[in-house]
Amino acid sequence: MIKNEEMNQFKPGESGNPNGRPRKYTSLLKTQGYKLSEINDAIQVLIQMNLDELKEVGNNKNATILEMTVARALVKSLGNGSLYSIETLLSRVYGKPKESIDQVITGDIKVTLNLGNDRLQQAEDNRLSEGNT
Repeated sequence: MIKNEEMNQFKPGESGNPNGRPRKYTSLLKTQGYKLSEINDAIQVLIQMNLDELKEVGNNKNATILEMTVARALVKSLGNGSLYSIETLLSRVYGKPKESIDQVITGDIKVTLNLGNDRLQQAEDNRLSEGNT
């Protein structure tokens, strides 16, 4: 029989992912001292550039870390054929588009209201029953 320790691939106190989940670009930029408004302004400008302009910004030693990071992220995303980064950046700056749902419900709906006036209802029922006798 296999011992419990041999079944587990990690020893107690040992992590399977020592570096953890990679941080998002905006989190990295915030830790470098950039304000959220600065990040959004840079994204807004860079997202309007073409691929050659983005590559130039990404390799420009005079560009800020913010500009280089966002530009490189966009170039990498476009190189992979993925729109995820662009969609994320757009929703960060402009907000997510409003979604609408058309829904048709058919059938009967039964509504029961309990107004919490049980004593009042009992008194009314007693009054009606006394009037019938």
